[in-house]
Amino acid sequence: MALGPFFVAQKLTEISGPRGVALLMRHGETAWNRQGRVMGRNPVELSDEGRAQVEAAARCAVPLKPDLIVTSPLVRARQSAEIVSAGVGGIEIVEEPAISEVLYGRWEGKTYNDLIHDEYYINYRKSPVEHPTPGGETIAGVQARGVKAILDAINAHPGLRILFVSHGDIIRTVLCHFMRLDLQHFHRLRIDNATLSAIQIAGDFAEVKFLNMLPDPGRAFVSPFSTAKTRETSEQK
Repeated sequence: MALGPFFVAQKLTEISGPRGVALLMRHGETAWNRQGRVMGRNPVELSDEGRAQVEAAARCAVPLKPDLIVTSPLVRARQSAEIVSAGVGGIEIVEEPAISEVLYGRWEGKTYNDLIHDEYYINYRKSPVEHPTPGGETIAGVQARGVKAILDAINAHPGLRILFVSHGDIIRTVLCHFMRLDLQHFHRLRIDNATLSAIQIAGDFAEVKFLNMLPDPGRAFVSPFSTAKTRETSEQK
């Protein structure tokens, strides 16, 4: 067999540092997701489709046997956490503000077509590590608070499998940290609504078990929103 698993087996048996499993789940779809509209901290609830997505994800989570759910307090995440909790036997839910969505400031409520010609957004897209959002957050700061929240929870509940219900860019940046990927390219990781990723953490080592697991894998090849200009947008131009 390949020798890679030998290295992993040794690292996972080391006893120093945090130990546990982080299951990362993005909230289910909302109407704003389908519109390609930036939600940020807005209290946008799950759509009917989003609820169905989370119910399907909860069925996938059953064999993963999560012990605890830690969720962003934003309503779309909290609703997702409640659906998953009910689906896996009613496990405890704890809210953690540090895994809330990025502060996008004046971009919140804007659509894809509103932003693609925005000079500030263009600079951010080219260099997201160097340029903060209009809400004042850098992507490095987002990553730092997300990683800290996960490690704090793992340290507080050693050996448990904790399901974190959060948001797309939080999950992408956290994965970059544990995979040792350049944060500049965090957007190369696709994280669909109501999908699961898993990391086993042992000290300063982490093994990625799976990424962006969907109950319906074909969805990974479907655009999450339409990039076509609406009539209203075209008329405004």
